[in-house]
This record gives sequence, structure tokens and C-alpha cells, in this order.
Amino acid sequence: MKKFLKGLYIAIILLFLYLPIGVLMVLSFNESKSMSIWTGFSTRWYEEMFSNEMILDAVWNTFTIAICAAAVSTVIGVLACLGISRMRSRSQKVIMAFNNIPLLNADIVTGISLMMTFLVFGISLSWGTVLLSHITFCIPYVILSVMPKIKQLSPNMYEAALDLGATPAYAFRKVILPDLMPGITSGFLLAFTMSVDDFVVTHFTRGAGINTISTLIYSQVKVGIRPTLFALSTVIFVIVLVVLVISNVVQNRKGARN
Repeated sequence: MKKFLKGLYIAIILLFLYLPIGVLMVLSFNESKSMSIWTGFSTRWYEEMFSNEMILDAVWNTFTIAICAAAVSTVIGVLACLGISRMRSRSQKVIMAFNNIPLLNADIVTGISLMMTFLVFGISLSWGTVLLSHITFCIPYVILSVMPKIKQLSPNMYEAALDLGATPAYAFRKVILPDLMPGITSGFLLAFTMSVDDFVVTHFTRGAGINTISTLIYSQVKVGIRPTLFALSTVIFVIVLVVLVISNVVQNRKGARN
């Protein structure tokens, strides 16, 4: 009975999480615009999605900004972690406390603050201001992902590599970097996800004509969401699902080999 109740509980949670996505996927193949009446199976919304320049531009902006922001924030975050690790314990606590403030701060405060900063310095809002804003709020996530890995490092390994004749750069690349790679990868993926998911900061710092997926959906809510966005959401969900399945299969094979 306990096993049955546990399975039922998990099933209810999964149903609660994925039923809305399932409904959205079904509606993306509905021939009609109606969200309550099924008029027949059709792929017209997918065809319209791939021919809609506004949607394609929003997708391009979303993922180019996310990739660039994740890459830059990862580099800055890793260098920041290396610097923080060389500080005294009290200084580390102070810096990490300041690092946590953007994570706890409301997104609307961050967005308005960044917008006012750009305007005060005479920087026109554009694709670049969105990128700088995303880098700004992604860095703390990278630091939180990488810092635990740095604390797990043994300084003796790096010093031993130097004693054996390795240069500091070579010792870092061959000894330190492999141990940090799981944290760096997690930080990059987290920064990428936060950038793609962001709406508030993007809304306040984007220029005229610059749209991401989130701001495009928000603008279409006012006039009525077309099913092309259902198709877009379905494509994104399927891509993420495939990537997760592949990564899990690869990790399981590596674990089996080891």
C-alpha cells in the first residue's frame, strides 16, 4: 500500500508538472486557432513559425545573447573564484555575501537599475545592453557553481606540478582546470538557462525592435497569442528533452566503463 501511495504521489506531481506542456503540444497541431475546440491535425503553425521573421529574430537574439552571456560570465566567474580563494576567510565571506545580493534581489529592481545606469552614461539601449545586463546577473550563479569545486581542491597537487617543472599556466591547465570542469560546466549551463528564461531585465534594457522569446510572447499576449508560439514552445521542449536524454545516456556509459 505504501509503494502504491508513493507511486501515486509521484504520478500526481509529474502530471501537475507536465500536463500543461502536453496540452500546449497538442494545441500546436490543432488546425484552428481555438484553444478549446479541436478541428483537425495540422502542421500549419510549424510552417508559419519557420517563415515568421519576427519569431526567427527573437529566437536568434535569445540564444546568441544566452551563449555569449554564459561564456563571458563563466570566464569572469572562474577568474573571480580564483581571486576569492586567495583571500582571507573573513574577506571571502564578505565577498560571497555581496555576491548573493543579486540573487536575492528582485528582478525588477535589477532591470530598472541597469536601465538607469545605461541612460545616465548615455548608452543607447540595444542588443549590446541586453548582453551586458545578462552577463551582470549571470556572474553570481557561475561563482556559486565554481566556488565549491575550488574549495575541494588540494593545493599540494598544484605545488607538486610546479616542483616537477611545470609552468604555472601548464599546471593550471592540466591539474586545476580538470577538477574545476564540472563546476564550470554547471555554471555555464545555469547561466545559459537563466539568460534564456529572463524576461524582466531584458524588458527594461532592450532597445527598440529587439525581442527575445519572452518579450515577444509578452507583446503578443496583449493582442492574442497565436498558435505559432505553441509550436515554438514545443520545439524548444523537444530539443531540451533530447539533449537531456543524450547527456544522461553518455554519463551512464561513462559510469559503466569506469
